[in-house]
Amino acid sequence: MKLFIDTWGWLVLEDSKDPQHQAVSKIYAETAKAAGNILTTNFVLDETISRLFRRRPFDEASRFAKGLLGSRFIGIAEITPPRFQRAFDMRLTFRDKPDISFTDLTSMAGLQELKIMDILTGDRHFIQAGLGLRTHP
Repeated sequence: MKLFIDTWGWLVLEDSKDPQHQAVSKIYAETAKAAGNILTTNFVLDETISRLFRRRPFDEASRFAKGLLGSRFIGIAEITPPRFQRAFDMRLTFRDKPDISFTDLTSMAGLQELKIMDILTGDRHFIQAGLGLRTHP
């Protein structure tokens, strides 16, 4: 299984006190047994790193962020201009869903292009979009 990790997933993985940490860690560990199974985007990492440094002590945030960026198990998909445009088109299409963040829309555009259906997230917007995506845990 290829698994996309959203900001929520990274933040829960980093926080051992989060109620979902154990379940999320198990899913991550199983999926990461083979390189190339874990994917995120540069926009998700931007959001994750920004939140980490706001919420956590500097040394903890720095250690986790360095681990993400240096991991050979995590693929980082770039939000290219065509993906960005697709996300903007989705923003216009989902006029009835104003709470979906643009970062989530860029993720959805990338997921569709890469044909990845499974997402580690607690964000219901991925289901509400009606794209057939599956959320975990």
